[in-house]
Amino acid sequence: MFDSLSDKLDKALHVLKGHGQITEVNVAETLKEVRRALVDADVNYKIAKEFTSTVKEKALGQGVLKDLKPGQLMVKLVKDELTELMGGEVEGINLSGNPSIILMSGLQGSGKTTFSGKLANFLKNKKTKKPLLVACDIYRPAAINQLHVVGEQIGVEVFSDEGNQDPVAISKAAIAYAKQNGHNVVIIDTAGRLAVDEAMMTEISNIHKAIQPQETLFVVDSMTGQDAVNTAKAFNDTLNFDGVILTKLDGDTRGGAAISIKSVVDKPIKFIGTGEKMDAIDVFYPSRMADRILGMGDVVSLVERAQEQYDEEEARKLQKKIAKNQFGFDDFLKQIQQVKKMGSMKDLMGMIPGAGKMMKDIDIDDDAFKGIEAIIHSMTPEERSNPSIINSSRKKRVAKGSGTSVQEVNQLLKQFTQMSKMMKMMQGGGGKKMMQMMGKMR
Repeated sequence: MFDSLSDKLDKALHVLKGHGQITEVNVAETLKEVRRALVDADVNYKIAKEFTSTVKEKALGQGVLKDLKPGQLMVKLVKDELTELMGGEVEGINLSGNPSIILMSGLQGSGKTTFSGKLANFLKNKKTKKPLLVACDIYRPAAINQLHVVGEQIGVEVFSDEGNQDPVAISKAAIAYAKQNGHNVVIIDTAGRLAVDEAMMTEISNIHKAIQPQETLFVVDSMTGQDAVNTAKAFNDTLNFDGVILTKLDGDTRGGAAISIKSVVDKPIKFIGTGEKMDAIDVFYPSRMADRILGMGDVVSLVERAQEQYDEEEARKLQKKIAKNQFGFDDFLKQIQQVKKMGSMKDLMGMIPGAGKMMKDIDIDDDAFKGIEAIIHSMTPEERSNPSIINSSRKKRVAKGSGTSVQEVNQLLKQFTQMSKMMKMMQGGGGKKMMQMMGKMR
């Protein structure tokens, strides 16, 4: 996401490199390019102009960071203003009330039903809640079926009343059911509607008045750019919603909606959808997103994801195996599974500072580990626990069984040996020795 914008901002900020000091002339040049990059990313021209005017004012009045190079100072100013533009502070979800009622709204095709499932999954696993999903799209039977499929997938109950054509009555009945059955969160998935459709907007307004939700969320497809911002404004005029959900941020999005929606509707972005899987949901952190847009990565989110998959007991077992030289391919396979649970490879690479820029023209497949897994699964249990016994005839058999070449099998064995040595060195307090080795490699 934001690849094109990141690239253009990077080029714009390069204008200042080599200048001894910040002057009005080189600031104007740089900010003209920054403004152009924002407009190209589908940010409203007025917002882009205000943004660059604020940065210019701060840059010319800046006296605190004189020891930094102008380029670095400008990056910091742009980053700070981007963070402010996207909301400044992270906004949590309001889970007061028993049960907490969350009303989902948005256009057709914005990803409401899928995101309702993702949110239920997030609240169940991360907040230890017992959510209830409610099917209130009475116009599209497929939406009710879709919600049931999603609910089954994540292990969350779905309330529906397919014979009932009154979404207000369905919502009330669902809340009563939630109270009786110990559900402490109710997520109501409503029909998609156009802001110009008066009858449909009246309907969701009636649902809102009847159930008095703690959270009314507007789900918007980030790929629609500036149109998404205009739609959000129309919905907000009717519903006065509490927050925005941006979906499909893993797609070919220019980023305009993420950057400018807060300043137009004055409502925070609370969550973002970053993929198709049910766990592809992130709390929206304006500062972290600004870092990613400027190619600085997002190490904090990367560490958080790693910690979520970290199993202390497994880590202890692994340490013992490394110490005894018993680290085998089965252990390696477990490590791969943990990395895969952290999210898509492209998304993870974007969190590593500098890696996003290096990998921007490389298509990172989510099945990046497929070949490695196939090779390991083609080994016998004995070969997996003791790779040193894999001779040339065994390599041929493994290559044939995994649909790969002997060369690929050799490459994996070589990488595995190097990794095992490095892990052993780290384990034995040989960090210094490893740094010496890396020094020689340069």
